[in-house]
Amino acid sequence: MENTEERIEEWMQLYNQNDRQGLSSRLGFRLIKIEEGYVEGSMPVDERTKQPFGILHGGASVALAETLGSIGSNILAPEDYVAVGLEINANHVRTVHGGDVICKAQLVHRGKQTHVWDIRLYDEHGQMNCICRFTAILIPKPG
Repeated sequence: MENTEERIEEWMQLYNQNDRQGLSSRLGFRLIKIEEGYVEGSMPVDERTKQPFGILHGGASVALAETLGSIGSNILAPEDYVAVGLEINANHVRTVHGGDVICKAQLVHRGKQTHVWDIRLYDEHGQMNCICRFTAILIPKPG
């Protein structure tokens, strides 16, 4: 099995490539820091991530939160397993109109089959705008 440091480096390179595909690329997600049980990333608050009222869309916040929790769980998953989302909930406590949001995902439970993450998003001034609880389940690698 690969060690955690190698997995962290692979995820950092993958998610910070300019030519990657998928939702995280289209919404401008960037990884800032990964440690075992902790993932930090950012997302711009712009025309891609705002709702029609000109504020950050809650769905974009939740997509970022689930992405970071999933990355963290996949780094910790056994070699023949992948981590996928099982449940997520979010409370949006403050609006954000522009700039970037910073997302910090902290592992709070590492079970044999599930991981639970406490995930918080902050605006550029350090004010929390969203708090999430994310549960990942470990399943055998498809294929």
